[in-house]
Amino acid sequence: MSTAAPPVSWILPAPLRRLCLVVSCASGIAFGQAASPLAPTLPGPQPDGTVLLPSGWSLAPHGEQRALELDLPIRMLPQPGGALLAVQHAGYREHAVVLVGAADLAQVARLDVPRTWSGMAWSADGARLFVSGGVDDVVYGFDAADGFAAAATIAVGDPNQLDLVAGMCSDTEGRLWVCLQRTHRLLRLAADGTVELDLALAPDSFPFECALSGDGARLFVSLWGRAQLACFDARTGAALGAVDVGAHPSALLMHPDGRRLFVSHANENTVGVIDVAALRVTETLSSALYPLAPPGSTPNALALDPSGELLFVANADNNDLAVIEVEAPGRARSLGFIPVGQYPTAVHVTADGRVVVANGKGSRGSAPNPRGPQPEVGHVRDVDHYSGALFRGSLSVFPLPELDPAGAAQLRGLTATAYRCSPLRADGGVTAPRPEDSPIPARVGDPSPIRHCVYIIKENRTYDQVLGDLPEGNGDAALCLFPDAVTPNHHALVRTFVLLDNFYVESEVSADGHEWTMGGYATDFVERTWPVTYGSKGDAKQADGESAGLGYPAEGGFDIAEPSNGYLFDAAARAGVSYRSYGEFVENGAQPGDPGTAAIAALEGRFDPLYRGYDLGYRDVDRVARFKVELAQFEAQGELPQLIVLRLPNDHTWGTRAGKRTPRAMVADNDLALGQIMEALSRSSFWPTMSVFVVEDDAQNGPDHVDAHRTVALVAGPYVRRGAVVSAMYSTCSMLRTMELILGLEPLSQFDVAARPMYECFMGAPDLSPFEARAATWPLDELNAKTAYGAAASERMDLSREDAADDLALNEVVWRSVKGADAPMPPPRRAAFVLALEGDEDDD
Repeated sequence: MSTAAPPVSWILPAPLRRLCLVVSCASGIAFGQAASPLAPTLPGPQPDGTVLLPSGWSLAPHGEQRALELDLPIRMLPQPGGALLAVQHAGYREHAVVLVGAADLAQVARLDVPRTWSGMAWSADGARLFVSGGVDDVVYGFDAADGFAAAATIAVGDPNQLDLVAGMCSDTEGRLWVCLQRTHRLLRLAADGTVELDLALAPDSFPFECALSGDGARLFVSLWGRAQLACFDARTGAALGAVDVGAHPSALLMHPDGRRLFVSHANENTVGVIDVAALRVTETLSSALYPLAPPGSTPNALALDPSGELLFVANADNNDLAVIEVEAPGRARSLGFIPVGQYPTAVHVTADGRVVVANGKGSRGSAPNPRGPQPEVGHVRDVDHYSGALFRGSLSVFPLPELDPAGAAQLRGLTATAYRCSPLRADGGVTAPRPEDSPIPARVGDPSPIRHCVYIIKENRTYDQVLGDLPEGNGDAALCLFPDAVTPNHHALVRTFVLLDNFYVESEVSADGHEWTMGGYATDFVERTWPVTYGSKGDAKQADGESAGLGYPAEGGFDIAEPSNGYLFDAAARAGVSYRSYGEFVENGAQPGDPGTAAIAALEGRFDPLYRGYDLGYRDVDRVARFKVELAQFEAQGELPQLIVLRLPNDHTWGTRAGKRTPRAMVADNDLALGQIMEALSRSSFWPTMSVFVVEDDAQNGPDHVDAHRTVALVAGPYVRRGAVVSAMYSTCSMLRTMELILGLEPLSQFDVAARPMYECFMGAPDLSPFEARAATWPLDELNAKTAYGAAASERMDLSREDAADDLALNEVVWRSVKGADAPMPPPRRAAFVLALEGDEDDD
C-alpha cells in the first residue's frame, strides 16, 4: 500500500538547539577560519587537536582509531552466534572482506574477491558468509567449516546483462534473498543456489538492501531509485505493498520488538520509522546537526544497542553519529552526536557494549605522500598516494554511551565537539564577516550591483602545476609544469585581479568533481560508484561478448546520481534567474557541428547545442569562437542570461599520444581561450554588472606542495580587487555560495551554505577597465612525436571522456613530456583524510 507522508518529527530538543547555536557561533576561527591575512589557515592538523579538511569542515574522532588495510569499508556485519565481524571493502584498491575478531577487532582472515559491491549477508546460523560479486554477477559463499578458505561461486541473473548483486539477507531455512540492482529484480535462492523466485521490481528502482521481519514472514526491500520501501510475502513472493519514504532509502534495521523497521534516507537528512504490520511511516527522524539544514548529512548506516533503546545513525558527510533514543514507539528523542572519522559507512554495537564505526575515508588529516607518484623508467607505479586510493579505512571504537548523569555529560561534550567540527550555522547564515561596502550580499535576496555570473569549469590541475612559479603566492616552482611561458593569460589574470593560493576542491576525481562543482555535493550513489569504476572493477564482459559496467556516475548519466536539490541550474530555475550552459551537463553530437543534447531536464532549451563539451580533439579557442557568436546575439538583444556556465576542458590533455597535441600545446590552447573569453566579456556591455569565476572540477593526481586538493581558481570583474594576493581558505563550495548570494539562489546543500563566501576578493567601487588577452607564447600546434615518452601508453588510454584513462599513468607522461623522459615525478602532497593512528607508521 502507498501511504501519504506523515508529519515530520524534528526531534532535536530545545536544550540541544540552544547548544547548537552557541557552539556554532563561537567556533569561527578555531575551526577553519583564517585568523588574519598574515596567517592563512591551511588544511591538516590544527593547534586545537582537530584536523581541518579542505572543505572547511573538521575531524575530531572520538575513541580509539584503528587503521584498516584497505580503502572504503562499505559494510560491517557480525556473525550470528559467532565471534567474527565481517568488514566489506569495495573501493579503488583490492576488493575483499576482512574478518576481525568481535572481541579484539584483530584481523583473523582476509577473503579476496575479484570484484564486489555493497552487498553481504551471513547465513542465519553463522556458518556461511555470502558476498556480492559486483559486476561479475555472482554471489560468493564462504564456509566457516573450512576456515573460509575457498568460495563457492553462484551465478545469478542474465548472463547478457549487468545485474549487479547488491543487498542480501538469509532466512532460517538456508535460503538467500538477493537484490539485482541494475536489472531491478529480486531473487530467492535455495540452499543449493538454484533460483526459487525471480521477482521484477519497479523500473529504475535500483534495489539496494533487503531485510526480513522478525518472524521471517515479510521481506522489505529499499528501492534506492524510487524513494520507496517494497514489501513481499517471504513465503510466496507476493507483493504486499510499497511505502513512500525519503530519497535514496538505503540501510534497513529491524527493531527487536519486531514492530518497527528503520530506514535511512541517504539523499536526505532523515530516518523513517515503518510500522511493519500497517506498512506506514509513523515517524521521520532528523539526523542532521540542524533539523532544517539542506541535504548533505548522508545517513547511510544504522545500529541499535542490544536493548533496542538507542539508535545510532552514521551521517557519512557530517562525519558523526546521531544518537537517538527510540525505546518508546512514536516518541523518539535526540540525545546528541558523536564525532567519528571521515565518511562513516557502517556502525555496529558489540555484545559487550562497544560501538564500532567503519570510516570509509579514514580518520586522519592532510599529509604529504612522499612515496608517490614518482615512477622511474621501468618502475612499477606506486598507487599508495593516488587520490582514488588514499582513503584507507579506519575503525572508531568507544564504549556504548551510558544514560546516567555522567554519560549524559560526556555525550553533551561530544555533541559540542561535533558542532565545532562543522562550519554550518543554525540560521543558514554566512560563515565569514562581510565588509560593509562589499558587493556580495550577506543574505540570499539582498541586492547586489553584480547581476551576471559567468562560471568557467576546467579539468584536473593543481595550483603548483600552473601557478607555482609565481613568487607572490605560496607556490613551488619546481612543481610547475605550465608556467608563464605556457599560460600567460592565467598569470596575467591573477596579477590583474586576485591570486588565490589557498583554494581547494572538495572532490577527488572528475566523477565526483562535476557533482561538487555544479551541485555542492556528491550523493551516496556517486561516492559508492566512482572508486569501483576508477579502480577498474566496474567493467565486465558479458556472455555475448559485449562490455557492460557501472558507467560514469555523474554529469547527468544517471538520474539517481542527482542530489535532492538538483544542480546550480535547478536553483536558478527555482529563483526565476535566467541561465544557459555551454558544454556542461550536455552530451555532444556525433561530430563537431552536430547538435548536442541536454543531460538533465533543467537544461532543456537552456543550452547551446552547437557548443562542444568534453572532446579533446576540439580546440578550446574554437569553443570560445562559438560562444562569441551567441555573445554578439545577446549584445544585439540587450540581455544576457544572469548565469552562464561554460566548459573549457582541454587542460586535461591527450598525454603524449603520437600525432596529438602535446600537453603544453593543449594547456596553451586552454590558456588562450580563457584570455579571449575574458577579453570578450570585459569589452561587452554587460561587463559593469558581471563577475567571472573560474575553477578546475578537481585537482586529481597533480603535484602540489600544500595539498593535492589545492587547485587553480580565478575571479575577475569590475568589483574584483586588483593586484591582490588573497590567502583566505576557500573551496569550490565557496565559489558556489558567492554566486548564490549574488544571484539570489538558495543554497543546494549543507556544504555551500556552510562555505565561506569570497568576500576578501571583492571591493565596493568598480573598476571597469577591460582585460586584454595575451597572445599565445607556446605553439598551439606542437604535436607529440612517435618517440615521445609514453606515446605507446597514451595511445592505449581511453581519453574519450574525462578520467576514463588511468590518470596515474597520464600524469606521469604529462610530467615527463614537460620535464624530460628521465625526470622522475616529484612527490605531491595529498589530503589523505586519515589523525596519526597508533601502530600505523607506513603512511607518513
